[in-house]
Amino acid sequence: MKKFQYLLLVFTLGFSLVCVAQTREELEAKRQAIQQEINEINSIIENTESKSQSALGEYEDLQKRIKATERLIQVNNQEANLLTREINSNANKIDRLRNELEKLKADYEKMIQRSYKSKSSKSRIMFLFSSESFLQAYKRIQYMKQFAQYRKKQGEEVIKQTKTLQELNSTLFEQRRDQEKILAQNRKTKSELVGDKNNLEQLLSSINKERKKYAQELQQKQKEARRIDREIDRLIREAIARENKKAGSDAKATFKLTPEAEALAANFAQNKGKLPWPVKSGVVSMRFGERPHPIVKTIKVMSNGVRIDTEKNGSARAVFEGEVSQVSKIPGANIVVMIRHGDYLSIYNNLQKVFVKSGDKVARGEIIGEVGINSSSGKTTLIFQLFKNTTKLNPEHWIYKM
Repeated sequence: MKKFQYLLLVFTLGFSLVCVAQTREELEAKRQAIQQEINEINSIIENTESKSQSALGEYEDLQKRIKATERLIQVNNQEANLLTREINSNANKIDRLRNELEKLKADYEKMIQRSYKSKSSKSRIMFLFSSESFLQAYKRIQYMKQFAQYRKKQGEEVIKQTKTLQELNSTLFEQRRDQEKILAQNRKTKSELVGDKNNLEQLLSSINKERKKYAQELQQKQKEARRIDREIDRLIREAIARENKKAGSDAKATFKLTPEAEALAANFAQNKGKLPWPVKSGVVSMRFGERPHPIVKTIKVMSNGVRIDTEKNGSARAVFEGEVSQVSKIPGANIVVMIRHGDYLSIYNNLQKVFVKSGDKVARGEIIGEVGINSSSGKTTLIFQLFKNTTKLNPEHWIYKM
């Protein structure tokens, strides 16, 4: 029973160590991802054409950076707390191991002293010759061999324990260094957060003084967005009618699929949640659906896709293999590329350059164009949409970690 309890304890401790290691890796990965997001937000702010940027846009940028910074501080605290627990655990191990090593060294020293006193060949011979029988002499020979082996083993154990102690001390030093690095970063990050929050309050104060003006600005933007959405809906219906006419169908709302198109659509559906981002790097500045504006609560903002702010002259990439169904110029939206994946459509809006044409086959991740600057925000923004036939889909459910 005791043996079983011992094995269970060893297994539990081992499993706990694995879990701790995994947790630290996860926290570090999360910290790096948030830091990358903050870097991208800073890059977007830096490259925004300030003449086009309104106070509302500045407020939204600051708000995004503040939220990301707060998440970073939280993750840093979690990692620092985890390191504290590991440091305390290792410090206790070092104390215990040091005591064991001192005891082991003391025992080994006594053994060496006893061995030294009886090391002469005369003592060993007399020890053997004083045996009362051949059997007793044989046993004494075996005893001397075992004693020599035990002494060697004890010496090796001292070396092994000393090495383990040195490794633990080294690990402890690294953990304390990592912890201090994280805490120092957190102090700097908190200071930056205070500055951003002060700027946010000042912006909000200036916006509140001209709330009516900004409400009208938002209403105009929403009106323009609805006009572009209607144009995209028209283009989708035209594409469906055109493709169905080739297949001898009069359907106007759904694609008539060939066996190959059915297989492509099924493959696309199986990749739900695993599709790559349509840009190399970027930050979602507007999510799918309808919600009150974060500042002017009386205005509801509607988005049929997602808006992704990306780097200046950033590339747009196909999220899946398919065929370019249409390339169109929409006033106020630059160029729109529509790619068909069976009865699914991915739409890339606000491109300033396009590297594909209608009928082209494209591969997953292939660069199809260059993202343009949004005239109302001054940012390089891709408006990305997904449809199944004429039904709008939430890209956040389809793109990996969006």
